[in-house]
Amino acid sequence: MKLAVLSRAPQAYSTQRLRAAALQRGHNVKVLNTLRFAIDLTADEPDLHYRGRQLSDYDAILPRIGNSITYFGTAVVRQFEQMDVYTPNTANGISSARDKLRANQILSRHNIAMPPTAFVRNRADVRPAIERVGGAPVVIKLLEGTQGIGVILAPQVKVAEAIIETLHSTKQNVLIQKFIAESRGRDIRALVVGDRVVAAMRRSAAGDEFRSNVHRGGSVEAVELDPVYERAAVRSAQIMGLRVAGVDMLEGDDGPLVMEVNSSPGLQGIETATKLDVAGAIIDYIAGQVAFPEIDVRQRLTVSTGYGVAELMVHGAVDLVGKTLGEAGLWERDITVLTLHRGVTVIPNPRKHVVLEADDRLFCFGKLDEMRSMVPERRRRRAKVRRLPRQPLSE
Repeated sequence: MKLAVLSRAPQAYSTQRLRAAALQRGHNVKVLNTLRFAIDLTADEPDLHYRGRQLSDYDAILPRIGNSITYFGTAVVRQFEQMDVYTPNTANGISSARDKLRANQILSRHNIAMPPTAFVRNRADVRPAIERVGGAPVVIKLLEGTQGIGVILAPQVKVAEAIIETLHSTKQNVLIQKFIAESRGRDIRALVVGDRVVAAMRRSAAGDEFRSNVHRGGSVEAVELDPVYERAAVRSAQIMGLRVAGVDMLEGDDGPLVMEVNSSPGLQGIETATKLDVAGAIIDYIAGQVAFPEIDVRQRLTVSTGYGVAELMVHGAVDLVGKTLGEAGLWERDITVLTLHRGVTVIPNPRKHVVLEADDRLFCFGKLDEMRSMVPERRRRRAKVRRLPRQPLSE
């Protein structure tokens, strides 16, 4: 396999370990500076240039995109995707994970348990938002923060309001999040590769510090994950479109609470704590996937006129409830069900004998007109077009 590690830090521990693991397995690996790429949109086929010369062929890339170059870095990854080069982390996945608000919105849509969170911009909405997440103390997070920077614990409502007002005045966007006291300054970092957790560690904050990041002086120890935590980590990474990810979780009273999904997790802390070859597990996974590059399903499936992808909701009042997929007559209407979502369970490529239940969500490909006809119509009055007033503009 010919592999490119996209990184601006060739001497960093993670980059060096990934390169060493690839070489040990007999692969051809290069560390390429992400900022030295040029995207070529002039040719008949998607192409890239590196350091002024046309890029040679690669089987796979492993993006290590820093926070400061997210936009350009994801553009480069997207170009590799258009060239059918395998990447374990898609451009959309990296972009979504990097934006804390967007990540929370996506994960909450799929019933991933997270600390109660709010996002507001108007000063008058701050106090109600704090009350909605459970009241003070609250954690205030900058959307662009990394490694624990930009994470503030506000012990009282008035303090939180003052901090948020100050940050808003400097054009910063912040999340308001419930402080999970039972976590006691600890969290879990699970390293997900493919469909499994290959290593996990518990990070504990130092002294009175509530942030457990190693960069803040926290300590780490290997931990054997409960299956509930493992499932939460794997599902979160997959939902975000990441096959290599560090998933951070708090240990709540009712189970795992996902805080963040990191698309470029550091390896030094977790390899030191667990004594496991995490870099090797990542390289082995990529080597096994190079023949199956990730594709943008919606992009590929919407090129046929009149056909597309859509998500159909099985409402309780609809006569589909209790029928099998075969009895629902979807295939006869030229609609193929790709996945069935039921609560937190996902059934890929469901068979015709699967019985539909209320609130099932069907991700389908087929005739758009047929799928539109299956969505219950909302009764609306047909608005009349009024005559233009004599004075169209107010004085």
